Order: sequence, then C-alpha cells, then structure tokens
Amino acid sequence: MITRIAFTMVPVRDMARARKFYEEDLGLRCTADFRGEWIEYDLAGGCFAITTMVPELTPRADAGGIAFEVDDVDATVKALRDKGHRVKVEPFSTPVCHMGIVLDPDGNAITLHHVTE
Repeated sequence: MITRIAFTMVPVRDMARARKFYEEDLGLRCTADFRGEWIEYDLAGGCFAITTMVPELTPRADAGGIAFEVDDVDATVKALRDKGHRVKVEPFSTPVCHMGIVLDPDGNAITLHHVTE
C-alpha cells in the first residue's frame, strides 16, 4: 500500500543551469547532492529532485510536472519573466486558487500556485 510520496523528480540536461534556476531564481535550498547528478530540495510535505542520472528521461513542457506553492503568483511569474524565463501559461484564477506555468531552463513545466480560499 502507498503510504506517501517519496519524491517528485524532473530530468534536466544542464545541472549547473538548472541549479541556478531552482536555487537562485526560485529560492530553493539544496538539501542533498549525489555526485552532482541528483539534487534534492526538501520542502514541507515532500522532496523535489532534479537529475541528470537517467538519460532516457527528457525534460517536457507537456507533462504534469510539479506545482510549487508561492505567496504571490503574479510577482513570481513577473520576476522569472524579467530574468528571461519562458512563461507557458499566464497567471489565471480558479474558484479556489491562482496559478501560472513557467518553463525551467530545460523546458520542464513548473506550476506556480497559490490557494485563495
């Protein structure tokens, strides 16, 4: 039986470029580094990882990806756009949340989310 999510992982091609995005641009803090090929970021409720360990996996903008909870979706999307990152879906609202989707440097879809209830 499944008891919890162990981690969510996205493949990247250029680890240095990906780490700059996730650590400097999004503000995540590295909590584990396995040979520079598997980088973990522990967040409340789970672990997010980026990796170059599985060459058969390729970054994708059309996959479900991961959603990060942020304080201000619009400001975060603007800050990333100002740094040259691509916005896949402009921020929009639903009855319960506000979200937008950006692409990391490798093209993985990253949802920025804020619960509004």
